[in-house]
Amino acid sequence: MSEGKKKEAELDSASLAGYKQQAAPLMKARLDWEKDLIFHGHTQRGYEIDFDAKIEWGCAPTESLLLSLAGCMAIDTVSFIKKMRGEISDFRIDITGERNPLPPQYYTRIGMVLNITGKNISEKQVKKAVALSHEKYCSVYHSLRKDMEVSVDYVLNTEE
Repeated sequence: MSEGKKKEAELDSASLAGYKQQAAPLMKARLDWEKDLIFHGHTQRGYEIDFDAKIEWGCAPTESLLLSLAGCMAIDTVSFIKKMRGEISDFRIDITGERNPLPPQYYTRIGMVLNITGKNISEKQVKKAVALSHEKYCSVYHSLRKDMEVSVDYVLNTEE
């Protein structure tokens, strides 16, 4: 096994030893109708989110899908960069989604820009972290339509 493949395998197994092993094989949630087209969601761990078709009292389900994808990518990327000994001082993802104009109005394209600031972080590390998330670990991405285009770019601001 080449040295590069060996390090990649070590990074993968180190990553799996963390939060990915904590994923429940069966997830449960509950959604309660409040009034009109407003619903209150409860996760099995006690977190809550409100959905509102008019987007006055809660977010649209499609907005939460974008945030879920960004959250999954962020958790993976930050975890991998830290395992590569990078020191992140700021991290943000700007995400946009283009939707089919007619029902079902699924996302046809999603674009993400990761804004990363920190020390000891190289472009190679960021590309590797994003690739691992995108190709192997991001559960939300792998739960989406296979014909959807997803692009990930990044802005790396290094600190001394």
